Amino acid sequence: MALVELDKSDDGVRVVTLNAPDRLNALDRPLLDELRTSVAEVKADPDARALLVTGAGRAFCSGADLDSLFGDRTRPTGVLRQVLLDVYASFLGIRDLTIPTIAAVHGPAVGAGLNIALACDVIVAGPKASFGATFTAIGLHPGGGCTHLLSQRIGAGNTAAALYAGTPVDAANALRMGLAQEVVDDPQERARELAALYASRNPALMADVKETIRVASTTDLATTLDVESWAQASSLASEEFSAFAAKFSRR
Repeated sequence: MALVELDKSDDGVRVVTLNAPDRLNALDRPLLDELRTSVAEVKADPDARALLVTGAGRAFCSGADLDSLFGDRTRPTGVLRQVLLDVYASFLGIRDLTIPTIAAVHGPAVGAGLNIALACDVIVAGPKASFGATFTAIGLHPGGGCTHLLSQRIGAGNTAAALYAGTPVDAANALRMGLAQEVVDDPQERARELAALYASRNPALMADVKETIRVASTTDLATTLDVESWAQASSLASEEFSAFAAKFSRR
């Protein structure tokens, strides 16, 4: 049985499912290796237009299988750091995709599992979803980009409150904070609808929008305007916009 399933559809939507429900999709080396391979396959797929990431069973992902991922924790700090960076790279490849990405979180997303959801552009949550930045509660510093990804979504103050407390955030509070963009009864169905919508857009346009959002969230207005103006100028000649503009010229 595959630990990560990759499903493809004709509309360009790709679905990656963490598939170890008996252990709440806890991350061990084999699962992360399959996740890395699946993300690389999506990246190399010229027909991929949007990616949905979810988990099988009642959890999105319960976090790391500590022994499998970290091994001998008495090794020198520099050695352990390299091990961690390799673990991070297994799922942060989602962040590097140029297509829109959506996480459908129907149950717990804890620790590194939360990071996988955060690596996606949009998070759709179910009423039983919970988001656990629980690192400090177990004596562990956050990793996997958690401090950066959380700060981008909910700001420094909310990130500090979440990480200092180390307690899970429920779906309602996740929506209020902007951690999740929607809370619906069936997050996988809703995420599939959104993925199909995103996939129907011009892929070059969507890639440019995604890149400009990244620039806007990490730099200043002047830099954003520089990138945005080039991208918008390029899109003026697109078939879609030309068809739209033609409706007005005929009036």
